[in-house]
Amino acid sequence: MGKIVDLLSHPVELKSALKLKYIRQPLFTNKDTRGTPELIRCYELLNLTSRSFAAVIMELHPELRNVIMLFYLVLRALDTVEDDMTIDPQLKVKVLRDFDSKLDLEDWSFNGNGPNEKDRAVLVEFPCILKEYHKLKPAYQKIIKEITNKMGNGMADYIVDENFNLNGVQTVKDYDLYCHYVAGLVGDGLTQMIVHAKFGTSSLYEGNTQLFESMGLFLQKTNIIRDYAEDLEDGRSFWPREVWSQFADKLVDFSSSNPKLQRKGIECINALVLNALGHVIDVLTYLSSLREQSTFQFCVIPQVMAIATLELVCNNPDVLKTNVKIRKGTTCYLILKSRTLSGCVEIFQHYLRQLKAKIPVDDPNYLKINIQVAKIEQFIEEMYQNKLPEGVNPVQTEPYRLTLERSKWDAKVTPIEQDEEFKFNLTMTMLMTFAAAIYFYYVK
Repeated sequence: MGKIVDLLSHPVELKSALKLKYIRQPLFTNKDTRGTPELIRCYELLNLTSRSFAAVIMELHPELRNVIMLFYLVLRALDTVEDDMTIDPQLKVKVLRDFDSKLDLEDWSFNGNGPNEKDRAVLVEFPCILKEYHKLKPAYQKIIKEITNKMGNGMADYIVDENFNLNGVQTVKDYDLYCHYVAGLVGDGLTQMIVHAKFGTSSLYEGNTQLFESMGLFLQKTNIIRDYAEDLEDGRSFWPREVWSQFADKLVDFSSSNPKLQRKGIECINALVLNALGHVIDVLTYLSSLREQSTFQFCVIPQVMAIATLELVCNNPDVLKTNVKIRKGTTCYLILKSRTLSGCVEIFQHYLRQLKAKIPVDDPNYLKINIQVAKIEQFIEEMYQNKLPEGVNPVQTEPYRLTLERSKWDAKVTPIEQDEEFKFNLTMTMLMTFAAAIYFYYVK
């Protein structure tokens, strides 16, 4: 009932939800997802583990759809081992370090997760994943195995680090490294796949690892800020001590009912928001370098969700007590709005303005956040340069050149959006006419 009330109180989101559900059509059919019983089961496991990721993966170009689906499931299996606090640490480390070698096998599964681990089915039914994995092109298999090796060993390193287990991440450098292992490497693998499929410029991967690293770190850092209360409840933390120790003696102090400690907790949240904002320019550069529409949509949706979530957690005391989330209707709106780079940029501009307005003047990072937002806004102006005086030619910078090239794809999407809008308006007009006819016939 609460979700319905939310939608009714936000008509733009209600309209987006209806268009997404009944009007919008995927770019590609999903016939190739039902080739074998094992493939069908893989997509069922995908839906069980993440309905949101499943939705965007299902709409990918056939060249990458099965590849990314299997990549996701392999890493989900890895993450399910790492996340399960019921597994003996020694066994956990062994499984994580050896996980990539299991990809060479025809048949392997793991039944050591606790009974309440929600994604344990991915490991129990791993043989069906292996069977489909071995059907992929060798280049894609190599990428998946390479990333699995790096991520598994990175996760294992943190488990054997007793200091990490007791105190979480120590420095901002450690924070970045941890996020690299659990998210930056995902960006690494996905980018290799995108470049191999020729769906993005070669500059995405060659010589600038910072771009795909930022794609992962921006998402992960936003989630870490949001998950403060949930992680503490699980007996762990990922907020870097170098940051939170400026505001409290113990990380758990922020969850206190003491108003002064709560205020310090909010200031700490804002400091971590500032850190996450440092990745936004790289994110926008990466997105402007994509050259295939379904791949763009796959990459852009998590990023616009992240900026919306970052604005939600900014200066928000609820983060210290519970796991806050953006509304479902907002999600629908963001999915539709972000189909073009210009739409994505508008979303970032909107939430950056909202975020900046939420920071009180007496916050220790008030000035730094305003400066960082100004840098991003200046970069966006360089991307578009559409407000230059008459007669002044745009400066041919790399951001401008990439945006100009990407705008050709945006031009193809605009007629689709206009057609959907026409169909929606026509449908609503017909429904309202029908309702009015029923009313006058039976009531009047």
